[in-house]
Amino acid sequence: MLRRSTPSSGATRLQSCTSTQIRAHSRPPAVRDSSKPSRCLQDSRTSSREQQPLHVVLTSIAAAAAVTLSSLLGPEVALLGPGAAAAQPRMTPDEKVTIDIFKRSTPSVVNVTNLTARRDAFTMNMLEIPQGAGSGFIWDEAGHVITNYHVITDASDIQVTFMGGAEYSAKVIGVDQDKDVAVLQIGVDADKNAPPEGMLKALPRCSNSSDLLVGQKLFAIGNPFGLDHTLTTGVVSGTGREIASISGRPIQDVIQTDAAINPGNSGGPLLDSGGCLIGINTAIYSPSGANSGVGFAIPVDVVKSSVEQIIAFGKVVRPILGISFAPDQSSEQLGVKGILVLNAREGGPAWRAGIRGTSRDEYGRLVLGDIITAVNGAKVRNSSDLYKVLDKATVGQSLDIEVLRGNAKEHVTAVLEANA
Repeated sequence: MLRRSTPSSGATRLQSCTSTQIRAHSRPPAVRDSSKPSRCLQDSRTSSREQQPLHVVLTSIAAAAAVTLSSLLGPEVALLGPGAAAAQPRMTPDEKVTIDIFKRSTPSVVNVTNLTARRDAFTMNMLEIPQGAGSGFIWDEAGHVITNYHVITDASDIQVTFMGGAEYSAKVIGVDQDKDVAVLQIGVDADKNAPPEGMLKALPRCSNSSDLLVGQKLFAIGNPFGLDHTLTTGVVSGTGREIASISGRPIQDVIQTDAAINPGNSGGPLLDSGGCLIGINTAIYSPSGANSGVGFAIPVDVVKSSVEQIIAFGKVVRPILGISFAPDQSSEQLGVKGILVLNAREGGPAWRAGIRGTSRDEYGRLVLGDIITAVNGAKVRNSSDLYKVLDKATVGQSLDIEVLRGNAKEHVTAVLEANA
């Protein structure tokens, strides 16, 4: 920069003064008023620097600029020479962390395309047409890919696209509708379409979602609106939220974040500031369908439980009570505070425990069944409370159930069994 700058005004005066002195040697000196010093004398009294050769002055200016630059940007940048500061932009430690997380994580994030078979109206050929797209991420080196169940619903085929454009066909290993989790696998047929060795890099699972605190920084990576590998940042806005899954069963302990989550982000990873997986981006609260600053992610603790069972058994085994019950809205309209049992499946845990369902008498009048008001001492006011108890229970566990039968409260014991 210093080389390209125009000479300073001091250097200009020096050149003018020097040329005047040279001309003075070629002719007799002119008579001048001694009370008024010449421009040369005046300039020499003003600055001794102007009496030095031009290259000395410029060297001094460059040295001074280098010292100033070194004090501002550090000695390393100053030693690189002119233009170094512009060539290497300075980044804050926070920006460096964000960039590092993105670089390390993006090879493990994929685009998941839901394909459906359609018959061409003119040729009558069967074609695979994309009917939806979302995101996913590599779970392990065996090629398991995790995404949301609603991303691959009704798919005849699934295509997984890596960063760089490599595409692979994926097979559905199993799903958990109650938690909106699906497990895919690529490279099952190694002789047909398998990713090269070393390409499958799993995201680190080094954090527990139960340890999250409101205010922690989060990073969401996905493919919103088809824009592959998009990074958005935010914080934990809330914990312990609840959203409904496709099956209608509530998903507990959901993470709320203000990181931008849009259509196409579903199934993508939510990471903490260490780059560890803490959740799956799943839903947003928005009247328009676009990001409104209220996004939800299924916690990694819930995801891990579902994924491990699906990989091991092909399905998720959960304890059930074997009852059907009235929707919460209907119970409220009837003034019921608890779970109104409509039916206890014959041979099921509730039926064996003696729990009665709703029926009609010989005149066709409705006879309300048992109302579950507590389980193991925990109050049950609605279906969400009941599911919380069941999610923490195990197959074969005995539950003490308090029911309201008529005007009297009774206690029965039910032994949970596995779902079909």
